[in-house]
Amino acid sequence: MAIKFETAVKEELAKYGVEIETADIKQLYNAVSSAALSQVAKKWNRQKKTKRAAYLSAEFLIGRVVYANLLNGGLLDRFKELMIKHDADPEIFERIGDPALGNGGLGRLAACYLESAAYCGIGLDGYGIRYRYGLFRQQIENGFQREYADDWLKWGDPWSVRKDYDAVKVQFGDGYVTAVPYDMAIIGKNGATVNTLRLWQAESDEPFDFNLFNMQKYEKAADSRLKAERLSDVLYPNDDTLQGKKLRLRQEYFFSSASIIDMLRKCGDKPFSSQYAVQLNDSHPTVAIPELILRLTEGGMTFNEAFNEARKTFSYTNHTVMPEAMEKWSLSLMRSVIPHIIPVLRQIQKRLRAELSAKGITDFTPYDIIDNDTVHMARLAVFVSHKVNGVAAIHTEILKDTVLKEWHDLNPDSIINVTNGITPRRWLALCNPELAELVADTLGEDASLTLKGIDRLQDFANDKAFIEKIKQIKRIKKEQLAHYIFEREKREIRLDAIYDVQIKRLHEYKRQLLNILSVLDTCFRIESGELADFTPTVYIFGGKAAPGYYMAKAVIKLINAVSEYVEASPQLRDKIQVVFVTDYNVSYAEKIIPAADISEQISLAGTEASGTGNMKLMLNGAVTLGTYDGANVEIVEQAGEQNNYIFGLRVEEVEKLKGDYTPMRYIDSNPRLKRVVDALTDGTLQDDGSGMFSDLSDSLKNEDRYMVCADFASYCDTRDRLNREYRDEDSFASKRIMNIAGAGYFSSDRSVGEYAKRIWGIKK
Repeated sequence: MAIKFETAVKEELAKYGVEIETADIKQLYNAVSSAALSQVAKKWNRQKKTKRAAYLSAEFLIGRVVYANLLNGGLLDRFKELMIKHDADPEIFERIGDPALGNGGLGRLAACYLESAAYCGIGLDGYGIRYRYGLFRQQIENGFQREYADDWLKWGDPWSVRKDYDAVKVQFGDGYVTAVPYDMAIIGKNGATVNTLRLWQAESDEPFDFNLFNMQKYEKAADSRLKAERLSDVLYPNDDTLQGKKLRLRQEYFFSSASIIDMLRKCGDKPFSSQYAVQLNDSHPTVAIPELILRLTEGGMTFNEAFNEARKTFSYTNHTVMPEAMEKWSLSLMRSVIPHIIPVLRQIQKRLRAELSAKGITDFTPYDIIDNDTVHMARLAVFVSHKVNGVAAIHTEILKDTVLKEWHDLNPDSIINVTNGITPRRWLALCNPELAELVADTLGEDASLTLKGIDRLQDFANDKAFIEKIKQIKRIKKEQLAHYIFEREKREIRLDAIYDVQIKRLHEYKRQLLNILSVLDTCFRIESGELADFTPTVYIFGGKAAPGYYMAKAVIKLINAVSEYVEASPQLRDKIQVVFVTDYNVSYAEKIIPAADISEQISLAGTEASGTGNMKLMLNGAVTLGTYDGANVEIVEQAGEQNNYIFGLRVEEVEKLKGDYTPMRYIDSNPRLKRVVDALTDGTLQDDGSGMFSDLSDSLKNEDRYMVCADFASYCDTRDRLNREYRDEDSFASKRIMNIAGAGYFSSDRSVGEYAKRIWGIKK
């Protein structure tokens, strides 16, 4: 195999007229990727004709796939040996950009599930969109976020195979668009299983009108091509206008319809539900439900037969407890984009009311899928799916008790929990090989690759020799991160400090604002002498704000303004650093997470469905500083609350406060909180005339929807305690070990196994 792989690499490079020693990074990347694919091509093309699961998702945040596929294909060590043999850098592909196919946790979860399914021998294929520019490339200019096109394809896309013969036509109200699939191999353990991520690219059958061009109507000559390509250009187009909403709905229908057509074609005359289980990753692909029913009725089924087939096929993962995040479309908008789907929706609505009436329910208001001019996509997903799952224990209970209470009362067995997970191959073996090697040497290789038996590390929590090794590894990872940040950001960060990390998309409910206000409070107390004994800390933030999300962008500006304030203060410079890393992505996470000491998971209790960043940080030896929210609850159960730092309101306390919450009570009664809120508008910090800080101040004083003021004192006190306890390095290292040992439950191998058994009804 080693000779075969080396030969394949050299043959691919020969196509460019170069050898390993003379190839540039792009040539080498394409050659190694193509050679690795050639090793699994036969297995990939011989999938067994048994029932498979299909994962429909608007995002697949896959990161760089080259090292993950080499590892799973059993080729990573051979690749490294080949590079060293030819005096090349085995880490050369660190410079390759990430595919811009996702944004946050939802997309990363999808990627972890595809990898775990392949590794565990479960037939799971992904379906999504091949975005040309993805979300955006983030730059920070004068402290403000600026967005630029992310041209990830400049490196080529050697892991994807274009399949023109599988292209399909997707119907819209104004004509058809061609969906062309690009297939990416998802390689399992030693290449034994190879699943597929099929991403659709939008194209036009008439990409260029020569007659119009000849008439010198140059722009119109390419109208058809540009209109079609717009569908797969950008992830989550700004939808605060009618045109933006239309484009987003077109995107969702585009990949949902293409995927359903593709699956129907593959299953032939067999019952659809006997060949496919379809998982809807949030509500974005919910339009696949009426699409399948429409196709089945066109094939000769009655509506009720088609509906029953759909119900046996679909299941729905809910990722939010916030009503405003439950996707809704106006009926008039849907009529303008996909008019042929409206009659199916009306039939589903009629079926819904008939089922409700049969159970004695006469008030249809909480259930109606079509409510006046509004189509409720989450209700559609819940009604037709045979299973609905939450993604953490507390999240699922909230769904049952509040968000989906009516549906739970209607069918108590339909809503279940499958706590999220992460793949240990990427989030331990690849991103932290030093720790993975220690785990493997201590417990066996299987523990480092699958996390099976990793709980036995509890026996080493007080072992002096093991503690020293853990401390040494964390120091190594901090050195690597510091080098990476200097290369990327041109900033030097100190090594002898706590690395306090909050890395996730910018959103008010995730409360990056609470974090930075607490940092500012720490600054003021150090300067005034109130906080004389402080362990130096580097506060690291990373994440993107949606282009139209003003308040999230204001928080980014505030984080950078506090960073400037710290750098300008001689009293603070040797104690604190505030770093906002630009263009945070999977590859950046792979550097930050192994170096982190503190995992900031500080969403208001009852707002974060689960989180997966908390699991990755836990696995790499960070302690959780967080609320009792999402998967934090289960992290504490697995690793022990004494080994983490929980603060703030609980879900039931939040609910009690909601009716009579007055943030000014907290501001007026807490001088430290008042001081940081005043700093937003008294000239202490500069927002360069944008008015952003004044808007943040007004929001905190008048609404404070996510109760930053209510949790401020508890957060600061808990953070202070953590800062003090960190000084006992051996004791803190024991907490790290207990978190690593408790991370086994959060393997996505376990999560996918639960989906396969409890929801999809498929075997390995």
